[in-house]
Amino acid sequence: MCQNPTVPAPTGTDPGSRLTAAQTPPPDEDLELFLRVLPGELRGAIEREGVLDRLLEVVLDLGRTPEARYPGRVVPLSETPVDRAQLAHVVGLLGHFGRDNRAGVERTLHRFSALRNRAGEIVGLTCRVGRAVVGTVAIVRDTIESGRSVLLLGRPGVGKTTLLREAARVLADELGKRVVVVDTSNEIAGDGDVPHPGIGRARRLQVPQPDQQHAVMIEAVENHMPEVVVIDEIGTRAEAEAARTIAERGVQLIATAHGNSLANLLQNPTLDELVGGIHAVTLSDEEARRRGTQKTVLERRAPPTFDTVVEIQEKDRFAVHFELAEVVDRALRGLAPRPEVRVRGADGGVEIEQPAPEPETPRPSPPRLPASRRRAIRIFPYAVSTPRLERAIRQLRVAARLVDRADEADLVVTLRAQERRLPKALAALAGAGTPIHALRSGTVAQVESFLRALFDVGDGVAEQQEALREVENAIAAARDSGRPVELAPQRAYVRHLQHEAVGRHGLTSGSRGDEPARRVVVFPG
Repeated sequence: MCQNPTVPAPTGTDPGSRLTAAQTPPPDEDLELFLRVLPGELRGAIEREGVLDRLLEVVLDLGRTPEARYPGRVVPLSETPVDRAQLAHVVGLLGHFGRDNRAGVERTLHRFSALRNRAGEIVGLTCRVGRAVVGTVAIVRDTIESGRSVLLLGRPGVGKTTLLREAARVLADELGKRVVVVDTSNEIAGDGDVPHPGIGRARRLQVPQPDQQHAVMIEAVENHMPEVVVIDEIGTRAEAEAARTIAERGVQLIATAHGNSLANLLQNPTLDELVGGIHAVTLSDEEARRRGTQKTVLERRAPPTFDTVVEIQEKDRFAVHFELAEVVDRALRGLAPRPEVRVRGADGGVEIEQPAPEPETPRPSPPRLPASRRRAIRIFPYAVSTPRLERAIRQLRVAARLVDRADEADLVVTLRAQERRLPKALAALAGAGTPIHALRSGTVAQVESFLRALFDVGDGVAEQQEALREVENAIAAARDSGRPVELAPQRAYVRHLQHEAVGRHGLTSGSRGDEPARRVVVFPG
């Protein structure tokens, strides 16, 4: 980690004094501390330029003219190239740079990043101004306050970390939640041991080295009982898996990830775990013909870690993807995303552009079958994912099985797009009196909804109550025996409820196995 630097005192203070961790610099003094790290001639050039509130960063590269960068323009600060003495002046005030080649000024959000040559010597510096901006979260405040996990995406410099910091403050101070910030490079809560007031009463866990972030993420949940965990830049598979574990324990996640958009995330094999994981499924020739697809198709492997994705397209333009599982399933079928677009006006008001509704054709309800019927209902899937149907049948525990031949089926399930085309096979089945039900889409939610209606299965309340009874018994058994107790496999939402129940009793829990056999393990106190 970076050592706390000693920076010359701001104007109007004793020149021999130093800013201590017990002090909180006001915004103007915050910027003054940034400027006082720079060589005097460069600081003077910036002050003469004015518009200090618009300054983004200062770039100092050995042998090149120094530059100050503002939104949409770059201003040269001198005609004389940067020399080693100027770089040494800045480095000497900042102190030690960590393994991530970053240093900072204590109790501020400023970040100084180093460029090194092959000998390890610093030959360039990117000096970035850090600001805590109040009110940035307003455009997605309802999403942040919903209690659901939110993933922020956007290009570098678009304001992801600023939004993350403000979200931590709002959740901790205004909603009174227990918030823990996992701060890898001190970019969210600033340098030094005392976090910047920009995160409010949220607590901050510093990460000793970047490659230890995933371990600190788990430590935050196991040791500090947060209701919300805030993480900047999830970038490795270990971190993605840690995020999944946190979400399954009932903790809200607010995080950013590498990638400009949801499409980038879907194409990233390291991070696709955040959206449920994507794998290739090879179909039989007959199944591929039924679906009208190639033999190899992409499907989502598990429920997404996050419930909502927010793309920060511009500083004041956001695209919000709700119900992420369905969004990902649509994308894998080649359908365009339909996010809710929010635009912040000059007056601070937010205009919301809802996606155009998809055309809906009234459909008859699927045939209702008595729950007491003993023989399993034979379902013939036509252009509907066989693995999804089989998984839903197992999870809902309904008396159904899939058949390979239409003439053996009690019921045919297909998609509306296929029904509109009404191939001869479907027409023949309809003529023979075989019931046909067409799904609006082939998502997991649509498949489960169809089976619930078909077998008159309720909303899962009984299933949830049984699972919670099981976890109560497991908690008692874990305490009595001092050994971990493994529960029966459950779907993601039920596991989420079980993790919450364990947490309320002061114990910890984890998950084992892969879908659909993934299950909760209760650990003794």
